[in-house]
Amino acid sequence: PRPCRGYYVCAVEDLALEGEVPSSVWREQEKAAGETGAEAPGKNEAEARSDWAVDFSPWAIDMTKFPYATWKRITGNVLVDANSELFASGSPKGDPQLRRTVCSYLHSSRGVNCRPEQIIVGAGNDYLLLLLEKILGRHVSLAMENPTYERAYRIFDSFAYRITPVAMDENGMSVEALRESGAQVAYVMPSHQYPTGVVMPIGRRMELLRWASGAENRYLIEDDYDSEFRFRGKPVPSLQASDRNGRVIYMGTFSKSIAPAIRISYMVLPPSLLWIYENRCYFYSTTVSRIDQQILNEFIKNGYFERHLNRMRKVYREKHDLLLEELKRLENGFDIMGADAGLHLLLRDRKRRGERCLTEKAARQGVKVYGMSGAFGGGAGATLERGNPEAGTVRGPALPPDFESTVVLGYAALSADQIREGIHRLKEAWK
Repeated sequence: PRPCRGYYVCAVEDLALEGEVPSSVWREQEKAAGETGAEAPGKNEAEARSDWAVDFSPWAIDMTKFPYATWKRITGNVLVDANSELFASGSPKGDPQLRRTVCSYLHSSRGVNCRPEQIIVGAGNDYLLLLLEKILGRHVSLAMENPTYERAYRIFDSFAYRITPVAMDENGMSVEALRESGAQVAYVMPSHQYPTGVVMPIGRRMELLRWASGAENRYLIEDDYDSEFRFRGKPVPSLQASDRNGRVIYMGTFSKSIAPAIRISYMVLPPSLLWIYENRCYFYSTTVSRIDQQILNEFIKNGYFERHLNRMRKVYREKHDLLLEELKRLENGFDIMGADAGLHLLLRDRKRRGERCLTEKAARQGVKVYGMSGAFGGGAGATLERGNPEAGTVRGPALPPDFESTVVLGYAALSADQIREGIHRLKEAWK
């Protein structure tokens, strides 16, 4: 017999499984998930969106006008001209060139006062908030606007932070309630609060800055997530632009203004926290590819970003105005809120139907709209019954009366025909 030829017996447990996971395994996982309350394997976000005739997502943006040819050309040039240093790990804060460019952009567009060394570049705000926990320390008492951005709440909640939801009025976070909370840090969105759309006036901003300066180790985290898109009134400078005592941690992202997939955000640390970062967190590597940083740097520095922003402001303004025009079909039954800026608005039902009633009726017409319960006091809390018989059971803490019957409509990713179709279907659903 010839060596190394023939048949060999192997134990089954030593063989790697190939191909798709058998359906029986999926059923077992789904059953286990149902028993533990965990989320079973399911569709991804893109697949879920495809099931809807119209999805009024407040997070999606219009990618049809993205300058793909320009981005491709810059990418090619960067790779052709790249030297070996571009493939090294680079500075933990982000490439110095990009930080200088971002610093210049923030000063001219948002009035942010900073030096390039104060800027930390990261792959999305999630990473920057995780890094901020290392800088601020554990067991921090944090105040958040109520309602607020649920994803940020969940990230902070994963820390050892004591989170206090603070009530809002027509001008933003109540400073009196903030004082009563005993918080050391407050997370705010003064330029366009999510989800209410409130734009914080200068008087309230000064009150917040006075609160932050009133004791040691108090800070304001300013999330400036979509300030580029304002459709009425004059541009509003950042809260950080008025900070003279180094109490504001400024955070921004290119996810809304360019594309979510590039995953590049930035954080501006005040000098006192920059010292902590450089002494305690210097060993955390940057989470953004240096090649991507160089591409973005060229995109901004050579004027392509500003031209793209101007184009998208025009596109979003047209969609914004069309949506408001179409919503006149519902004006007898709904109030419109938060329509001055940003890429979403709120609809409040005058019949006081609860959000579950509204979202389910819309879903029967193939339209996805978004409720407010996830934005209050931390989202998926205790299950409770609303007073209105039509409200149904909604997961989450009790909502203020003004928001029990409110839904969120985002419009950025929709075409003009989809906006018209969506509102037509909503009129049928909610009549």
